[in-house]
Amino acid sequence: MTDAFYLPDPQRPDRFLSTELTRGPWSPDAQHAGPPSALLGHVIERCEPRPGFQIGRVAVEILGPVPLAPLTAQAHVARRGRSVELIEATLSTDRGPVMRANAWRFKLAEPELPVPEPYVPSGTRPGVEQGSTQPFPSSEPVGFHTAIEYRFVTGSFVEPGPSICWIRIKHPIVAGTDPSPLERTLAAADSGNGVSSVLDWTRYLFINTDLVVSLHRQPVGEWVCLDAVTYPQTHGIGLAESALYDEKGPLGRSTQTLLLGAR
Repeated sequence: MTDAFYLPDPQRPDRFLSTELTRGPWSPDAQHAGPPSALLGHVIERCEPRPGFQIGRVAVEILGPVPLAPLTAQAHVARRGRSVELIEATLSTDRGPVMRANAWRFKLAEPELPVPEPYVPSGTRPGVEQGSTQPFPSSEPVGFHTAIEYRFVTGSFVEPGPSICWIRIKHPIVAGTDPSPLERTLAAADSGNGVSSVLDWTRYLFINTDLVVSLHRQPVGEWVCLDAVTYPQTHGIGLAESALYDEKGPLGRSTQTLLLGAR
């Protein structure tokens, strides 16, 4: 078995071969949205990089199930600017686009601004060492759930309601590269609806149609913490929201709009 989510195609630099580690919980033939979101982050960061700039927001639109198939990943600068610029990226199969993303890249202040100390919610957030592993509700022997480490501080996959969960990817997003902080965060943030699920996995779907991640600083370390909650509605639309942390403290937020329904 390979040790990466995607393998670069030696014939085409914009093409990546999906491995079994990308498999998601809803279908054995479809990817979890975390790896392809991170792959979009991979190409976004490599799109005409500019020293002194940093990605502050990524909005991913999931156009349909992403098959375990070769993906073409392309990015371009859609709006240039001296202080902020917009990057657009697309993931496509041979049948057409399956995911799109918009990313805002910000110029870092130089010299640094004299801002007050950031607000930190009261209380100490438990560290990863205080979390525990929980079984993932999947019968598949290989998939995204086997390529990730989960440490639940509160809640679990099968305990309905909010949770605090630390997540670490165990493999590179693209073989031969080290996962960047942005890639790690995008891969983890897409699990917000899973770790804070409120419906029975065996009877219902709660599939996200998007993933929006806003970061006010770059995460440090391998672990990303999701303080996640899902807001379901009887008409079949829900929202999953996660406060994102690392070992230093708060680093951003993520949201997912959910389609709720019976399996």
